[in-house]
Amino acid sequence: MIYDYCIIGGGIVGLATAMALLKREPGASLVILEKEDSLARHQTGHNSGVIHAGIYYAPGSLKADLCKRGAQATKDFCDEHQVKYEVCGKLLVASTPLEVKRMAALYERSQQNGLKVERLNASELQQREPNIVGLGGLFLDATGIVDYKQVCQAMAKVIQQAGGELCLGTQVKAIQESPDSVTISSEGRAWRAKQLVACAGLQSDRLAALAGVKIDHQIIPFRGEYFRLPASKNSIVNHLIYPIPDPELPFLGVHLTRMIDGSVTVGPNAVLGLGRENYRKFSINWRDVADYARFPGFWKTLWNNLGSGTTEMKNSLFKRGYLEQCRKYCPSLDVEDLLPYEAGIRAQAVMRDGSLVHDFLFAETPRMVHVCNAPSPAATSAIPIGEMIAQRIFDAR
Repeated sequence: MIYDYCIIGGGIVGLATAMALLKREPGASLVILEKEDSLARHQTGHNSGVIHAGIYYAPGSLKADLCKRGAQATKDFCDEHQVKYEVCGKLLVASTPLEVKRMAALYERSQQNGLKVERLNASELQQREPNIVGLGGLFLDATGIVDYKQVCQAMAKVIQQAGGELCLGTQVKAIQESPDSVTISSEGRAWRAKQLVACAGLQSDRLAALAGVKIDHQIIPFRGEYFRLPASKNSIVNHLIYPIPDPELPFLGVHLTRMIDGSVTVGPNAVLGLGRENYRKFSINWRDVADYARFPGFWKTLWNNLGSGTTEMKNSLFKRGYLEQCRKYCPSLDVEDLLPYEAGIRAQAVMRDGSLVHDFLFAETPRMVHVCNAPSPAATSAIPIGEMIAQRIFDAR
């Protein structure tokens, strides 16, 4: 049998792409190959669970558009498929005069992006969040929370009801493209498809190389370490609490996140990972370390971000330093409040010259589309990202 489509990757971007293809072409044959024994095991299942509104992105940019459309599409999908979510709103808190200036710039950006944002002074911030202090803040009422694993389960049902197949526990070992199809092999089995879409996240560069596609980047893993607050502090905040981000850094800073199960997490930081899928602290995958140690872009990135990287590593090793990132806006927290919680790992695409890839990165051939980088917030934006990938495939015909 030759499938119309094969998708590699059972995260939210792969599933959203499968939904979009089957919606565009009802009755098409499609198979999803996922190496884990369940969906959303990596980036999708280890993020903060936030439905972002899109305040951070340049007006008119693709990321701003996809995030705004994706937030509404995610909520609509959850409504249609009975997936629990909550629109709790988000407060970005300015703690220093410099952050107040950055906050003003963010407000102007939000207006250009057509977002509903409320500016708060220090007293208004205190009234809204009695346990939070700051010089001012921005409140986005459209930000929500959800369990993206549950979103993925609902997507999988939609795909299967449309005739799509799902093969879990299937690790791809070989990819061979011919003029009329692509052959994808695992141990003991092979599939042929007219079109392959690889949405492999942390393994995306390896899948591209396995397929013989020339790329000039590598995935460098960055651990995002989280803590959970004790249940007695589940009501410490009414909304999500974020710092005003440093525009020079690719990460948003340590924040307090209400989770859909009622708990509250603190995090993440951003430290170099010692493995692409090694979630336990100090757990090492020597192959992954050797791969990025041989890549010249890694050392250039390390040098370019030496100061912030050193601070992040120090805060990772010493919990009190991590705590101070939170105490600048939530002073009532103590070190004993930081309880263990599973880390996440971000797939950061880095170019050979050491530059970080902040936008979408695709590698394409006549029969293949490799999604090499789907920038944050990919989970929020997944549905329109899937539609965009499907459109690329149809436009290339």
